[in-house]
Amino acid sequence: MTEQSDRPDRDATTNLLGDVVSGVARLIRGELALARAEAKRSLNDAASALGKLVVAAILGATALNVLAGTAVAGLVALGLSPLWAGVAVGAGLLLVVFSLVHLGLAQLSPSNLAPKRMMKNLRQDAETLTSMVGSDAASRHHS
Repeated sequence: MTEQSDRPDRDATTNLLGDVVSGVARLIRGELALARAEAKRSLNDAASALGKLVVAAILGATALNVLAGTAVAGLVALGLSPLWAGVAVGAGLLLVVFSLVHLGLAQLSPSNLAPKRMMKNLRQDAETLTSMVGSDAASRHHS
């Protein structure tokens, strides 16, 4: 008689374990898909940031070579000495270049590239599983 009454408990436990394993497998597949999507987004962001850095370098070189001479000549024509005209123009152009470089490097920071949504979901999933296992253990203990 004991063996027959034990049988439904074993079947229920087996079914419950099967459900848990199936749920965990679905959860892992979902998290991996999210991780892939976030990694792709991070790579796109990194490519965009590198593109900004390349553009900044090209614009900086072009600006220094093409506009600097013209701007210096214009400031000299306004009465500034050639030395100070060159310093003023060079400093202004470098501020623009440094701004673009700073923006590009900030976009490449690890905190901007980290998979934030995946980590948040993993924490929530772990909390959910912990509460499910805890409530299941508590209900069995009271039975």
